Amino acid sequence: MNKTEIIISKEANLPTKHGIFKVTAFKENHKEHLAIYTDSLKDVPLVRVHSECVTGDAIGSLKCDCGEQLDKALELISKNPDGGAILYLRQEGRDIGLVNKINAYNLQDTGLDTVEANHQLGFADDERTYEIAEFILGYLKISKLELLTNNPKKIESLDGIEIVKRVPIIMKTNKHNENYLKVKKEKSGHLL
Repeated sequence: MNKTEIIISKEANLPTKHGIFKVTAFKENHKEHLAIYTDSLKDVPLVRVHSECVTGDAIGSLKCDCGEQLDKALELISKNPDGGAILYLRQEGRDIGLVNKINAYNLQDTGLDTVEANHQLGFADDERTYEIAEFILGYLKISKLELLTNNPKKIESLDGIEIVKRVPIIMKTNKHNENYLKVKKEKSGHLL
């Protein structure tokens, strides 16, 4: 990582509907990320690197599969014998921010797909980076893992971590996210 100072919170308990996890926050410049993890992290934990999606994670939007993926990841990690972690990264809207994400939604309402809308707003297909993920994994002393993802960019970006296995996390489509998921597969190379 660059010479960015990372401020790290104390560890706390986080009871959820999937069990009790530990949680630690990491402040990187203006972004605050979370590590949500099991009490015991063994040899090859199951890890999900999840980018913030207020509309999907908090509101239950049907335009994406983000909230469902987050919920499924918590469930799978809580049952995994080697434990695991979710790195909740504050990279809303593929890191274009909430205002631009809603502007992209507006463009999608006119017929553009996700990638086309991002381009129309002057952004790349995906602005996210994952250096902070490697930092957090190092902090948690995770050097080897099973990665819960459909995104090959996440696999490539964690080059300092041994990824023993990619575990797919595929949700059912609905009439509101069919095109979104098709674009993820066809234009962004997601493994769906």
